Formats: sequence, structure tokens, C-alpha cells
Amino acid sequence: MYKLLLCVRYLQTRYLAFICIVSVMLGVATLIVVNAVMSGFSTKLKDRLHGVLSDIVMDTDRMEGFPPSPEAGRPETPDEMIARIMASPAGERIEAITPTIEVFAILQFPFRGQVITKPVRLIGVDPTGRAAVGGFSEYLVRQHGSPNPTFDLTPDALRRHDWNKRQREQDAAFDVGAPPAPKPPVVDPNALPPPDLELGKGTPEVKMHGVIPGYTLAHFRYRDEHGEVQEEAALKPGDAVTITTVGGGDLKPVWGNFLVADYLKTEMSEYDQSFVYVPIDQLQKIRGMDKRCTAVQLKLKDYDRDKEFVTNEIRRLYPYPDVQIATWEERQGPLLSAIDVERGILNLLLFMIVGVAGFSILAIFTMIVSEKYRDIGILKSLGASSGGVMSIFLGYGLLLGTVGCGLGTALGLWITRNINWIENGLTTLTGTALFPRDIYYFKEIPTNVDPMNVVLVNVGAVAIAAVFSLLPAYRAARLHPVRALRFE
Repeated sequence: MYKLLLCVRYLQTRYLAFICIVSVMLGVATLIVVNAVMSGFSTKLKDRLHGVLSDIVMDTDRMEGFPPSPEAGRPETPDEMIARIMASPAGERIEAITPTIEVFAILQFPFRGQVITKPVRLIGVDPTGRAAVGGFSEYLVRQHGSPNPTFDLTPDALRRHDWNKRQREQDAAFDVGAPPAPKPPVVDPNALPPPDLELGKGTPEVKMHGVIPGYTLAHFRYRDEHGEVQEEAALKPGDAVTITTVGGGDLKPVWGNFLVADYLKTEMSEYDQSFVYVPIDQLQKIRGMDKRCTAVQLKLKDYDRDKEFVTNEIRRLYPYPDVQIATWEERQGPLLSAIDVERGILNLLLFMIVGVAGFSILAIFTMIVSEKYRDIGILKSLGASSGGVMSIFLGYGLLLGTVGCGLGTALGLWITRNINWIENGLTTLTGTALFPRDIYYFKEIPTNVDPMNVVLVNVGAVAIAAVFSLLPAYRAARLHPVRALRFE
């Protein structure tokens, strides 16, 4: 009992002990906050990467689609491939499956009197099937979360298309000096066409299919004279675009015209500025690869349990060298590994802060032992054992570490919970954005507190406090009572 009383007494009277507590507290709080932010970014990034890829992807590098099947002697259609996979033992573990076509392309559209040209990744999909495997409808702007998204245009989009077509016809007639007619009025490209415009009037005889470009691809960001980030739509629903790609077999240039129907907004610039979705049947016709596809995406009922079995089963069905079957984690393996390595190294470096707190405990405890020679001698002369004296200082170190870890955990969790409020306050105070939204495309700083990680940080900090108090405690235990009291 006297050991606990002495530990508490030292904690209350020795103000140097508060330096140790503050050191441990700051180290633990820093580790908790950094881990929470790193885990938040990692989790959000993994969710986005998983969302746009589906659980398992089966694809080929052949521009004309999958190779011919030896059994059929010809290339299988997407429906035949799906039926074959679903009839295998893996079929009962698959929740949804859909074919896609992925190819590089060039997107062109007029903007402010110029023709904008951008390289894109053109993806042909069945919107309902793609929504079933995940990673599509939840990122659409107008049809967000819809179980049955489409490429159909809204009435406002159709009105805008008709309005744009009439303006082009009037401008062309005026420029070539057609029959005298008043110059068409100047039209604001950002204004919505009048709602009473007759739908379908003046539309081309060939049906214009819808297209869903990435949000960043269809919008421009710039800073105004006040330094504020502004956003302007270069492509609005109903605007026409031209997509140029290569044919499926001969690789000759082919193209098609589409109308913007919606936007894809994943909040990841790599995808929002390059992905363009079109109907798969229309892309098959344009590329001359009717009833062919270049990829099949699958969603599993239980990903963690079934991913290995389903992957091996599909490899058995399609053992071709130019057909790849991989999970989304395998396809994004280098990026995910880099994130894990970066997080591990950062934790190791930051844990040195707690190590610094350990050295401060060592120095302060050494001073305390030197000052307490007389007290140690009295305790030993009264019958205290060397182990008892040693346990006093070890308990003191554990008490400092425990108190510091408790305060550090509370501080770290509070900062993590209010990190966006703190960031806004620091941004207002300094005038510099600590977390620029126009770079990360996140509305707020993502955080994710892992309870096991918090426990490990606390255990490590307490262990360091105990280890660095061992040497001073051993010196106190070795002290002879006569030597300690001979000058008293």
C-alpha cells in the first residue's frame, strides 16, 4: 500500500513529472490523429477504387474482344460468356455480372468558339447491369443511387439540344449570306432554353444517344480576381460531343455523336477527368464488334470468402494467355501497397515522439533518485526490500505513462472529431487553406478511428514509460541504506 501512496505523492509534488506526462500526451495524441487521418484517406481511396472496378474483372487486351472459344470455334457473345460462368460452380456465389467495352478515345466539343479536344477512357456499359455490380449509379449526379439508370435525356436536355441546333443553323445561314433575314439574337450559352420550345422539332432523323462524361471533364475550375475557386460547366445536359476511337478489328478511326445525359462524380480527379460512359450496344456498332466485349465485371455475394474460389474457377473456364482475371485489389495492388508502406513508415517515425518522452522520463527519474537518497535509505532501514523500492519507481513510471496516455487519447480523439472545425479556424486565421478542396475533391478531411490502433498506441507508450524507468529504479534498489544515510 505504501508503494501506491508514494507514487501518488510523487506525482502530486514533483512538477518535473508533468513534463513527462505532457511529452507522452502529445506523442499519443499525434499518433492517434495521424493514424485517423491516414486511415480515413486510405479507406476513402479504397472505397473509390473498389467502386469503379467491381469485385472481379475479367478482361482482354485484344481490341476486337475476347479470343474465340475452342469449343464453339468462334468468339462467344457476352450473353454466352455470362451463361457459361453462371452455369459453373462459381455461379451460385455471383450476385451480379455485366459485360463492358473499354477503349481509348478522343472527346471533342465546342466551348467559347473553340473546339476542345481531350483524351479519354471510353467505356461501353449496360447502365442497369453496371449499376447492379456497383460503382456506377452511386456516383451519378442526376440519377444518384438509381437502381435503373439510363442514358435517356431529360426534357430540359432535349430542349437545350434543339435550341443549340437552331442556333447553329441560324449562325450558318447568316454567315454564308443566305436569304436576307434578321441576325439571330445573341444567346447566352449558360441560359436555359425557353420551356415552351417544342420538343423534338428540328432534331436529326438519326437518334442521338446519351453519354455520361466525368464531372471534371465537363467542368472547368478557375480562380477569380478574389482568388476564390469558381466552376463553370463546359458541357451541359443536351450538349453534343463527338467521340473518336478505333475499330474493333482493323483499328481504323471511327466516331460517333452523343448528347450529354448526366455526369459521373467519384470525387477522384483521375477518373472524373478521363472516364466517359456510352451505351454498350451503340459502341459495339461504332467499332464494328457487334455482340463482342472486352471485359466482364462481377460482383460477389461474399467478397472476402468467395474471391479466391471464383477467380480460380473463371481461370479454369478461360485458360487463355490473353485473358486476365483479377480482383480489384490485385489490379490496384501497387497503389494499395504504397499506401500501406507509407502509413507504416509514418507511424514508425511518429512513434519516435513517444521515444523522446521516454528519454525525458529516464532523465527526470535519474534526478529524482539522486534527490531521494535519504528517503530511500530510511525506507530500507525500516525494512523495505530492494524489490519494493524498485517497484515504487517502476510504478511511478507506469503511473506517468498511464496518465499521459489517457490525456493523450482524450486529446487525440477530440482533435480527430473536430479536425475540420480546427482546419477552418486555422485557414481563417492564417489566410492559407490547409486542406484545399479543389485539389483533393473532398468536402472535408476524412477520418477513421480504429479502436485496435488506439489500444496499440497506448500499450506501446505505457511500455516505453516503464522500460525507461527501469534503470533509475534499479539504481534506487541497489542503494545501501548505510551509504544513503552516512551524511545525514
